[in-house]
Amino acid sequence: MTALSRARLIAILAPVALLGGALISQYVFGLHPCEMCMWQRWPHLAAIALALLAIVTRGKPSTSAALTALAAIAIGVSGGIGAFHAGVEYGWWTGLTACSTTPVGGSAADILDSIMATPLTRCDVAPWSLFGISLAGFNALLSLAAAIAILALLAKARRSA
Repeated sequence: MTALSRARLIAILAPVALLGGALISQYVFGLHPCEMCMWQRWPHLAAIALALLAIVTRGKPSTSAALTALAAIAIGVSGGIGAFHAGVEYGWWTGLTACSTTPVGGSAADILDSIMATPLTRCDVAPWSLFGISLAGFNALLSLAAAIAILALLAKARRSA
């Protein structure tokens, strides 16, 4: 497997796994995301789209490498947001928002019921942690590691081309 192929593989697997984990924690374990949690998901979605395009264009190595690099940047952006969010959770700095709401039910016809059924999820409180690392902290660590690995593999592929 070439370095570019490995980079593409990481570029698709990392955001799928991290976004999948976030969705499982939300829908299976009931950990409703705050606003900053949602911010971390958007770059992963972009990375998945870019990585899929990189896979589709694998016959054109320069295009595929550029798309893979953009996926790595998107993954790194999610990691950066996760690092900022983790800092807010650990009280290292103040976040941009103190809390937010994530709709869970209600209908458009009855906005008050929808608002009342919505859980309040604070951005400055980690709802879960393992070894003292919150979900945002894990996203930061894993996303930044994946982005660095992808970019290193792309640099290796470029040197060998």
